[in-house]
Amino acid sequence: MRAYLYFLRDYGGCCAGANSYGRRSSCLNPEKNAMSYQHDEPLLPQQLLESIEQIGQWAKRYLPKILPLAAGAILLLWLASGVYTVNPGHKGVVRTFGKETTRTEPGLNYRYPWPFQRVDIVSVEQIRRLEVGFRGAQRVPEEALMLTGDENIVEAQIVVQYRVADPSKYLFRLREPETALLAATEVALRSTVGSMTIDQVMIEERAKVQSDARLFIQRLMDAYESGLVITEVKLQAADPPDAVRDAFHDVVRAREDKEKVINVAKGYQADLLPKARGEAQKLLREAEGYKEQRVLLAEGEAARFLSVLAEYEKARDVTRDRLHLETIEKILPDIDKVIIGGDVNQRLLPLLPLTPGAASLLNPRGATAPTPVK
Repeated sequence: MRAYLYFLRDYGGCCAGANSYGRRSSCLNPEKNAMSYQHDEPLLPQQLLESIEQIGQWAKRYLPKILPLAAGAILLLWLASGVYTVNPGHKGVVRTFGKETTRTEPGLNYRYPWPFQRVDIVSVEQIRRLEVGFRGAQRVPEEALMLTGDENIVEAQIVVQYRVADPSKYLFRLREPETALLAATEVALRSTVGSMTIDQVMIEERAKVQSDARLFIQRLMDAYESGLVITEVKLQAADPPDAVRDAFHDVVRAREDKEKVINVAKGYQADLLPKARGEAQKLLREAEGYKEQRVLLAEGEAARFLSVLAEYEKARDVTRDRLHLETIEKILPDIDKVIIGGDVNQRLLPLLPLTPGAASLLNPRGATAPTPVK
């Protein structure tokens, strides 16, 4: 082993491209070079050679015992690498030699280690977000500017929320599902905005723009077999270009004020009309009640008169006297009266009429009562 080490060192030195002629010539004669090397350079340390010999002896002795243990440990680690965990809300897609073979549910699972099988874990409950027309606070005009149905330019910004419904389609049908979704969203938004006027997009039909765009995007993604489900589409902004934005906003504010006034008037109308209708119904009910009351009273009076007439026809004198007495009973209790005989009236001093009606009582024949002294 020492001679072999000497040879390697000498041969390596001669092939290193030394500048001296003797060194170059020594490469052609290794034996001469080995002899001359002993005189030119020092030998390797004795301790290093002994350590190398000890390591070789130790390897010959223990390596046959260690190799099986090391191989077993490596095999166990390789088999243990097939254990994996699927978190809640996720699904695992297992591929065997690149082909999908099974899906795994949340929990602890096992697959054959690499290179036989591999697993892709996809979140199926996470709501993802895609911005079109802007990125955070930065606008993206090439995505946002589009033409409306009345040939006006509008800058529309939209947010799409989606989730993965089919992990297999999401992983293997499209190379870049998010890029495809971005392109589909642009197509859907431009198609929807292009079928409406700028007023409808900005003010009147914002909800319709969102619903139509969501349905359009979902149809496109289903046609692409992307495995994505669009949960919500929200129109963040729909404004005209910067050059005419202030004028459009003034028009929008004027229309909003108009709508506000109209709504206030409609509210007043809705509040006043029911009250007026209620008052009218109340008056009608009162009139009908008064009518019924007067009719009943009239019918009662007529019935009473007819009954009295029937009795009068049977006994006229008696009935006449009875009616006279009943009338006197009703009238006399409510007036002040002095009753005297006819012969007594000639012998009494005239009474001073201090109360209304006294003069007529004292002068039944229409005589004028004396005027009181002031």
